[in-house]
Amino acid sequence: MKLDFHVAEKSGGAYWHLALLRWTMVFIFIWFGIQKFTPYAADAIAPLISHSPLMSWLGVFGVRGEAKIVGAIELLTAAALVIGSVVPVVSALGAALASATFALTTSFVFSTPGITLHSPTGFPIISTLVEQFLIKDVALLAACLTLLLASLAPRRQMS
Repeated sequence: MKLDFHVAEKSGGAYWHLALLRWTMVFIFIWFGIQKFTPYAADAIAPLISHSPLMSWLGVFGVRGEAKIVGAIELLTAAALVIGSVVPVVSALGAALASATFALTTSFVFSTPGITLHSPTGFPIISTLVEQFLIKDVALLAACLTLLLASLAPRRQMS
């Protein structure tokens, strides 16, 4: 099976509404990407990055440096999502970058100590503000995966 790349919202059928997802994600990535260049945001994400088995290596750049790298990647993702609104292969690339971003940020729930509390029975409770902030990334991951899947529709065989 070969894949055809499509602009997600133009991949046929009733996909036009995916443009709302695309442009919402562009806004989110621009907003959060710019924030990473501020000392406040850099300090806020430092504990998440330092405990991440996938991202802790960024610590070699210092707190401000690691935040700027993350911010640059987020702004690059926003640019790919914008370009992907007209270039099919970039539609898939932007959605894949966005999906990877939210998969990473969702993983912080499991790698950052102290953000999940447990009830007396041991059941995890989503109770800290950091965890509540991160848990929304599950929905954003689903939105980005939706764009990715629509961008990678399988090629229809002509019979």
